Amino acid sequence: MTSVSPRLDQVSERLAQGQTSAVQLTEQALEHAAQGEGPRVFTRLLREQALAEARASDALRAAGLARSPLEGLPISVKDLFDIAGHPTLGGSRLLADAAPATQTAEVVQRLRRAGAVIVGTTNMTEFAYSGLGLNPHYGTPRNPWQRDIDGGRIPGGSSSGAAISVSDGMALAAIGSDTGGSVRIPSALCGLTGFKPTARRVSMQGVLPLSANLDSIGPLAPSVRCCAALDAVLSGEP
Repeated sequence: MTSVSPRLDQVSERLAQGQTSAVQLTEQALEHAAQGEGPRVFTRLLREQALAEARASDALRAAGLARSPLEGLPISVKDLFDIAGHPTLGGSRLLADAAPATQTAEVVQRLRRAGAVIVGTTNMTEFAYSGLGLNPHYGTPRNPWQRDIDGGRIPGGSSSGAAISVSDGMALAAIGSDTGGSVRIPSALCGLTGFKPTARRVSMQGVLPLSANLDSIGPLAPSVRCCAALDAVLSGEP
């Protein structure tokens, strides 16, 4: 199996001690995303914007400012969160020619305000309607377990690309959505921790819905501690 990313607090400590930088972490994530499973994991890499966010993060840290425990950390987001200037695909070819979003989802705005670097949008089951993680349109990211077997194992869904982005070092953590297991299933199948908070704990503004009553926004990350740090930012906790 591919090594799981280190815990967020471990990387934050390395950043604080000057052992790495947000730019270095982002370049490494983008390099991994250009290889192996990358084309099946990401529907869009925000390369230039991510590097700009990383440079800004390093400048703030050099001035003694760290906005949150997520400062300078590369994070991926599922392709049902609006990113201004880009169409929100939702894993479907039907939306490939949709008008670009005019506003960025509140979830993504909160991550950026906290200093996270958004590396790209991740592939998913079409319209989030399956727990398997399969996508015939953009390809199915392969589970890191026994990837060499014929066809590979399913990644779990619907946040399939989100899980593989973390397991394969393309992001240190990912944000997905969970209605009936879409964060928890891929996390479990790919050796990660996934957390589904109470519905409506996290803003659904700018999120392509599956079920308005049951959808939750949650993190996929290496540990419970990582998920708690991410949830605090996503939910707007002080």
